[in-house]
Amino acid sequence: MNVIFGRWFQKCKSRIERRLAKREAAMTFAPSFDASNIHYEVSERVGAISCGGLGAMHLLARRIGLIDDIDEKLHLLQFQRPYSESDHVLAIAYNSLCGGTCLQDMELRRTDENFLNALGTQRFPDPTTSGDFCRRFDSGSIQALIDAFNQTRLRVWSKQPDSFWECAKIDADGSFTQTRGERKAGMDINYNRDWCYHPLAVTLANTGETLSIVNRPGNRPSHEGAAVELDRALLLCLQAGFRRIVFRGDTDFSQTTRLDGWDANAKVRFYFGYDSKQNLEAIAENLPEAAWHKLERPAQYSAKAKLRHRRENTKERIVQEREFVNVKLISEAVAEFEYQPTACRRAYRLVVIRKNLSVEKGESVLYPDERYFFYITNDRECTAAEVVYEANDRCNQENLIAQLKGGCRALHAPLHDLESNWAYMVMASLAWNLKAWWALTLPETPGRWREKHRDQKQSVLKMEFKTFLNAFMLLPCQIVRKAGRIVYRLLGWNPHLPIFFRLLKALRC
Repeated sequence: MNVIFGRWFQKCKSRIERRLAKREAAMTFAPSFDASNIHYEVSERVGAISCGGLGAMHLLARRIGLIDDIDEKLHLLQFQRPYSESDHVLAIAYNSLCGGTCLQDMELRRTDENFLNALGTQRFPDPTTSGDFCRRFDSGSIQALIDAFNQTRLRVWSKQPDSFWECAKIDADGSFTQTRGERKAGMDINYNRDWCYHPLAVTLANTGETLSIVNRPGNRPSHEGAAVELDRALLLCLQAGFRRIVFRGDTDFSQTTRLDGWDANAKVRFYFGYDSKQNLEAIAENLPEAAWHKLERPAQYSAKAKLRHRRENTKERIVQEREFVNVKLISEAVAEFEYQPTACRRAYRLVVIRKNLSVEKGESVLYPDERYFFYITNDRECTAAEVVYEANDRCNQENLIAQLKGGCRALHAPLHDLESNWAYMVMASLAWNLKAWWALTLPETPGRWREKHRDQKQSVLKMEFKTFLNAFMLLPCQIVRKAGRIVYRLLGWNPHLPIFFRLLKALRC
């Protein structure tokens, strides 16, 4: 198989490189896309699907024990006929992995004979059946489903190299899920006067996985229930064997009533934003100037090619021309002091950033300004600047939540009440977790290819959801059933296929 695939892959790669190579061509004013004599035909014998990566994903779900874990932990159906609990859960996740964006897209899957043949099934749940399944959930059964995912997660993590266990970085944040429905129980009005739900997402920054999602009414504060979910994530990571656990969150998540308990665990470090209050600003203003040190932000990236001339800042020019009030950052300084929150029995390290600003209007400077930003931590080893970098690194969770909302469409509310929408969010987010487990299952072959394979694993982990679908899931495949086997015969080529086949080899070993 490796020899055949290698030969086929090299031929396809050579052909596309020859077609894309720059050549001297005669000047022409005709369009390059000149196909005109186009006809469509139907095939009576050959069947194909556009999401050929589904077979590898289903094989992964079986190999890591996800299907058995769901059926073991989740008991909602009195009769598992014609579907089991795992069938319903995977149906929603597979719908997202095949490019579906809503429950109604499941109708396209169930009416596709080749899709059913690819999964070796007689039928596939329709949107109404999946919606009815979501309505069976309550908070206890949703937690049971999350526990099933965590049981699988531990199995996937156990195969990782030693460097993986150095530190688990756990982030928490909330996000609004707007809805135009008028009869959705549990929704409420947020501070923007939008009708919505307010799900809380707890994620692992190392791999991008969602450790838990909790749906809440739209008027609830971001931090509500966060401490409970962080404690569950802590127990999970301690059970897995991480040597250090880091909690991060913005100012809404400075859980002062829980800081003492977390600090009592030698493995736990936390970095939370802290609200800027008058007493803290007074302390910062009275610090001696020698306590302040200039904060140098590290470069976002290093340019590999020749530096190009920076383009004009269009926004800046328009703001000056129209004489809008413009606040410019001049410099940043960092300092620290000991501070004991009211709900705590001991003092913690409070790091403060002083932003020196210039308030301008047009080309005139109105007045200088200073603003303070605070971070609370129990880390006594890092410098104050490193504490700021670690706390600011949590901002990448905003990108992760954007993938959950716009990529796999997990943070949406297609059903009629809070619990059923919560269940849908958890099941749809499984598509995102399967992407992470897909990457973590990629083997790092010892020897000269180890670094290359490690880089490939990291690149797949950092892929956006749509990029992952185009690279590994939306592969046109012919479906052939023969000799008790289901054969996915690839009909197209892309440069990511060596990684794809390396995973298949690992799943079959």
